[in-house]
Amino acid sequence: MVALTAALARLIHSSLPIGLQKPLGEVIFAVGLGLVVGNLLTLPASSKPGIQFAFHALLRWAIVLLGARLSLGEVASIGTKAVGMVVLLMGLALFVAHFLGRALGVPPRLASLIGVGTSVCGNTAISATAPVIGARDQEVSFALATNTVLGTVAVFLYPFIGSAIGLDDAAYGTWIGTAVNDTSQVVAAGYSFSDGAGDVATTVKLTRNALMGFVIVLMGMLHAPARPAGPGRFLRRLQQSRPPFVLGFLTLALLRTLGVLDAASVAIGFDVIPVFRTIAEAMILMALAGVGLGTRATVLRATGLRPFIVGLATAITTSTASLLLIVWFGGAGGG
Repeated sequence: MVALTAALARLIHSSLPIGLQKPLGEVIFAVGLGLVVGNLLTLPASSKPGIQFAFHALLRWAIVLLGARLSLGEVASIGTKAVGMVVLLMGLALFVAHFLGRALGVPPRLASLIGVGTSVCGNTAISATAPVIGARDQEVSFALATNTVLGTVAVFLYPFIGSAIGLDDAAYGTWIGTAVNDTSQVVAAGYSFSDGAGDVATTVKLTRNALMGFVIVLMGMLHAPARPAGPGRFLRRLQQSRPPFVLGFLTLALLRTLGVLDAASVAIGFDVIPVFRTIAEAMILMALAGVGLGTRATVLRATGLRPFIVGLATAITTSTASLLLIVWFGGAGGG
């Protein structure tokens, strides 16, 4: 059931006009189709173990493989000034999401997913963080939908804003790389402005992606079960918050940075990195199809619009702060 839903979602996504494929992303179709099937049909009991396996086991292996596409050398290429800007804005997004989530009564794990999606790399970060903090299927669905809607609006709106206020390629690319959620949305919004802006935006965005493992551990510590106070409390929470798949993700990223994966590709005669990425994308698609299949629409309706408000406010705050920092300190590319 999960594999069939994922395959249909990919088919529907591939039939869209090219201009809509990148900003929307195929994962939202997997979740949406899963929601429709799971709520309109009565799924057999035999399908439930497969749905759970997809979201738990497949997703964890996909996250490990995603580490192969990240190189810490790309972080250094944008300059220390831009790296500092990225870290500052990521912290701001996480703080705003948690603060507003508490103020509006949004469940803490859902607020965390929204904050992570805004601060790091959209749907991928949401999917990777969910099992670490014990998020429910409906919370993942809500966070993915919020991230996709806001990111899609940004793809079409931000190029007009960038032109209207006279941003150059470096400034616009830095803005998009720090303020737009999903990697595919960053690519679409960046290159629609200019090739130079797209290059800067992609590099800045990859810097955010490279920090995903550290943010996941931070979120895991934040949501770790409370323990009695004591000298070992911090270490116990840290141990709970570094599941093996996050360590696997960081290990593959390190191997990519050190050139081990490239050397292995040369030795065996084909590039393993695109293969890892393709497998990871297929696993994520099936995992999120499972999220949709396991989510009840009645729970989504009960939650209401509050998560979307949190996401919108977080996105606006991050985007505005990014523009101000760029005006004051300039765009990426310098030390």
